[in-house]
Amino acid sequence: MAQTSIIIRLELDHAQATFADVASAISTAGGDITSIDVIRPGQDTSVRDITVDVAESAETEVVEALRRQEGIKLINVSDRTFLVHLGGKIAVQPNMPIRNRDDLSRVYTPGVAKVCTAIHDNPNKVYSLTIKRNTVAVISDGTAVLGLGDIGPHAAAPVMEGKAMLFKQLAGVDAFPICLDTKDTEEIIRTIKAISPVFGGINLEDISSPRCFEIETRLADELDIPVFHDDQHGTAVVLLAGLLNALKVVGKRIDEVRVVVNGIGAAGVSVCKMLLAAGVRRLVPVDKDGAIVRGGTYGLPMWSWLAEQPQVEATAGGLKDVLRGADVFIGVSRGGLLGAEDLQTMAPERIVFAMANPRPEVDPEEALPFVRVLGTGRSDYPNQINNVLAFPGIFRGALDCRATRINEPMKLAAARAIASVVSESELSEQYIIPSIFNEQVVTKVRHAIIEAAILTGTARRTPPDFR
Repeated sequence: MAQTSIIIRLELDHAQATFADVASAISTAGGDITSIDVIRPGQDTSVRDITVDVAESAETEVVEALRRQEGIKLINVSDRTFLVHLGGKIAVQPNMPIRNRDDLSRVYTPGVAKVCTAIHDNPNKVYSLTIKRNTVAVISDGTAVLGLGDIGPHAAAPVMEGKAMLFKQLAGVDAFPICLDTKDTEEIIRTIKAISPVFGGINLEDISSPRCFEIETRLADELDIPVFHDDQHGTAVVLLAGLLNALKVVGKRIDEVRVVVNGIGAAGVSVCKMLLAAGVRRLVPVDKDGAIVRGGTYGLPMWSWLAEQPQVEATAGGLKDVLRGADVFIGVSRGGLLGAEDLQTMAPERIVFAMANPRPEVDPEEALPFVRVLGTGRSDYPNQINNVLAFPGIFRGALDCRATRINEPMKLAAARAIASVVSESELSEQYIIPSIFNEQVVTKVRHAIIEAAILTGTARRTPPDFR
């Protein structure tokens, strides 16, 4: 159950109520007091801030329970999540202070003119003389935000800001959120190309399918900087990392297992492509109308591409039909599709990655007794498949070697690098994927990305630690 933390500011009339009444009302309604701050003491009345941990579904009950109490006046209720967003979560800071006229003349006019001229004469100097060498644009049109759907560019901004924070904290990359007020594919492509000179990479985020495929493909072909749609490829990279380790746990080979992937949208297509590139030879992609079969005819280009792959099975059927005998189930779809009885039709030593959020395709508590390895997209269960494990290190490496694109070998290398962070002695059913705060993750992914970029000819620079 999702938890939240709220701060309740209230005025207590000592003649009518005691703090024990406050604590009792909060506890009865399902809240847990974690701290108390006296804002204004007094003999007759006092004002206090009460921090309460509570299930999101019970937040209203806690507040209403206090409103009903005689002698308790609610002044304000603040969600701590909202408080950290006040004024935005990121800011721009200069690398040096401007203390006098001489400083001003060097960073701006007239001194900056000779730097502009140097870049004009040699465009490659933009990487050494501007922020381009370390800057990524995090770009969305707000059409597929988390589990919220099409909420628009203004409401998408907090997610993009959060992504920028993670880029900086985990990989030292300066990222900037850009939310575009258009759903037109051509306008999005044109706008991103127009603003690209200042950025060393483009991270596309929360753009709905199937438009996201064309936007990313076109930008990757028409720009000379890496373009990465994280909803597709970040999910696929981290999932493959988890699968590689899960297969070690159950003692199966990737070229022998039968894999069912449910939900063939942006993430599902990329997951399928990564699995095929990694060596899966028996793949069953499934969407709401049933399995995508080899040799079938489909209206979506990416589904048609899957139907042409020899590793895709030719047997039709719904999800529960094709799940029979599968070694691995991967869900990137919606919650509540499967029960324990469905999982029991799978092959022994089952691996299940149910990644729909917040409600997985199968209830984790129901699934755990019947699977060997379980992964979800949630943080309250082991083995969270989280994109944060991928994109910071991928872009750190791509920027450091000035890669022109992020290709399939680079993504495969990133997945193997993430998997390698979990040592043989640590590996278990409950630990197949490292924590996002494990400092080895970005370091190993960066190294793998640079190495693969050099080997595939997409690197324009060899970092000093590779010379």
